[in-house]
Amino acid sequence: MATELIILIPAFAFIAFVYSSVGLGGGSSYTALLTIVGLSYVMIPTVSLTLNIIVTTGATVQFVRHGHLKARIILPLLIASIPAAWIGGRLQLPETTFQILLLVTLTAVAIRIYFWSNPVFDVPQSNTFRWTASLAIGAILGFIAGAVGIGGGIYLVPVLIMADIGTTKQAAATGAAFILFNSITGVLARSSWNDVPWDILVPLGITVAIAGLAGSHYGSSKWTSRMVQRVLGLVILVAIGLLLYRLLTG
Repeated sequence: MATELIILIPAFAFIAFVYSSVGLGGGSSYTALLTIVGLSYVMIPTVSLTLNIIVTTGATVQFVRHGHLKARIILPLLIASIPAAWIGGRLQLPETTFQILLLVTLTAVAIRIYFWSNPVFDVPQSNTFRWTASLAIGAILGFIAGAVGIGGGIYLVPVLIMADIGTTKQAAATGAAFILFNSITGVLARSSWNDVPWDILVPLGITVAIAGLAGSHYGSSKWTSRMVQRVLGLVILVAIGLLLYRLLTG
């Protein structure tokens, strides 16, 4: 992977900087890039989740310091997502099953980036509905986090904003904490049967740690996030194409 690291380090720095600026870890783009360079499918979730942890730790601390993380928003999401992330992380999926699940997930991310810009949600405002919806969303995204290494923040943050569950800053804070806790759970679930690829994690971890701190410091106001997401979406589209090729020819 030495040659691949020459490409991955600057790419991951850019991803961590941009995603952390809006409370995300970058797991979807990490997973897509690692798929493109041919990293073992067994290692991809562990690497992506660990990088998520590194990036979102700093972002979560900064959001907490400024009072943006609200217990009423994050708690129901974590109650459902943490056990689901553990289950997803413990599953030793066959390679084809993993690739199909990853393909579906990346396709959903691409749809989210290119076609799902500003939908309007007209949802009930009762606490019962919000808890029920949060539990369902948390369980689904938690399982995805543990199984394929995508934290789910790219879905969660806009849903919270559009459903009027929190302000933009509160949604970003919730996304960062959600990714952090579920990524930790996913990594712990995998640690008993998956060797950690330190030769990849150390250089990429240092890269995203520095870039992630810088991104969370600057914040989303410095970026036109819609355009940046579309650029990052190209990476995901390439990964989708490669996965389809492998599934059809393998």
